[in-house]
Amino acid sequence: MLFNSLQFAVFFIIVYSLYLVLNHKWQNRMLLTASCVFYGAWDWRFLLLMFVSITTDYFCALKIQESVEEKTRKRFLFLSIFINLAILGFFKYFNFFAVSMDNLFSHFGFSIQPHLLHIILPVGISFYTFQALSYTIDVYRKELEPTRNFRDYALFVTYFPQLVAGPIMRARDLLPQVLSARKLSLKQFYEGCYLIFWGLFQKIFIADNLAKIVDSVFNSSGPYNAAKVLIALYAFAFQIYCDFAGYSNIARGMGKCMGFDIMINFNLPYFAVNPSDFWRRWHISLSTWLRDYLYIPLGGNKKGGFLTYRNLAITMLLGGLWHGAAWTFVIWGAYHGMLLIIHRLLKPVLAKIPSPKNATIGKAWFFLRVVFFFQLTCVGWLIFRAKSIGQILNMLGSFVSNFNVGLDMGFFSLIRLIWLLILVQIAQFIKNDQMVVYKSNILLKAVFYIIFFYSIVMYGASGGKEFIYFQF
Repeated sequence: MLFNSLQFAVFFIIVYSLYLVLNHKWQNRMLLTASCVFYGAWDWRFLLLMFVSITTDYFCALKIQESVEEKTRKRFLFLSIFINLAILGFFKYFNFFAVSMDNLFSHFGFSIQPHLLHIILPVGISFYTFQALSYTIDVYRKELEPTRNFRDYALFVTYFPQLVAGPIMRARDLLPQVLSARKLSLKQFYEGCYLIFWGLFQKIFIADNLAKIVDSVFNSSGPYNAAKVLIALYAFAFQIYCDFAGYSNIARGMGKCMGFDIMINFNLPYFAVNPSDFWRRWHISLSTWLRDYLYIPLGGNKKGGFLTYRNLAITMLLGGLWHGAAWTFVIWGAYHGMLLIIHRLLKPVLAKIPSPKNATIGKAWFFLRVVFFFQLTCVGWLIFRAKSIGQILNMLGSFVSNFNVGLDMGFFSLIRLIWLLILVQIAQFIKNDQMVVYKSNILLKAVFYIIFFYSIVMYGASGGKEFIYFQF
């Protein structure tokens, strides 16, 4: 079921109506059942697969807690990690590595003719796998007490608003909210409704309409015109942001309506001025997961310059691979790793640049830094969106060989779709508050709501298109 479908609207109304009349114990049981129905609607076999992971982690966490010997604790931690990553690797990466090995051997005159799997990738497997892994790792680190209630642990993993595309919630943040009775309030309900409304606007009106501009260029085989590529690239930057942030806002909104506090996953990422700033703002639940469970255990920045750069490179390469089983994602991860390393190398030089004392000049300097880094981010999005390495090279080559300047209709469509988003984000940045529209005076808020509603109903893309991150 898709958040942007009538089927899901009916589903949520039924679930929320039941939620309001049940006590805490039965709320949890009903939510677990509803979450299973929600996920099973794609394919009930994948629901069974998810419960293999859930059952493994539940018992491993208890054994880790009960065990006195460190070797025994490590065995159960290893078992949890192995089973989770084995399931993820088998379904998501088996074909990728098999084809890559065949291509490698073919260069030396050998053909291994791998047997490829003809299976559908279980939706949301990367998200719930990382969420489940954080639980057993935190229990092993003695940062969390495991729960003995299997149903409540299963609800932590399967909670439907954030199950298939995050945010990737930590057990120490979400599990206590599952175990304790939630307090409902009208304030939370209104905030939740606003986030749902804003998320649907981002998805249905902005992202799904921008997809038409993006697909017309990236689905073609060339030759490419650089001006059209640039417009499609900017369109994709806002498409993927509104698609993913829209999902996260809807998830947060539904959570608020039910008394859950789901973390903010995006904090104005296109206001970033450097790569470190960007990853503090973009897909925060994944970037912090990679930091805490990969980068820091590798040694972080505590073991000297070379090892710090190695750790950054490994983390971003695996972060790229997490997104998809294709070399384009690996290259995208490597690209962002390179940006992080270069920025770290330049930090001593950048620190010597004095900050402008004049406020106007300071704002202009900040604006230039934002615009400059946005261009670097868009180069990454070209790598991310391209279907192959060949397409990446052809599109980049068009900026040298075929740059015919001219305003395309796609440019005006892009501006028409994103102007309100940009205004809202500027206000959010100035006030340092993502709820700035919700907190505005009643007249301004009414104007925004009318625009949102009109845009969705009259110009929103129909058909309930899937969210981009469902494929990851």
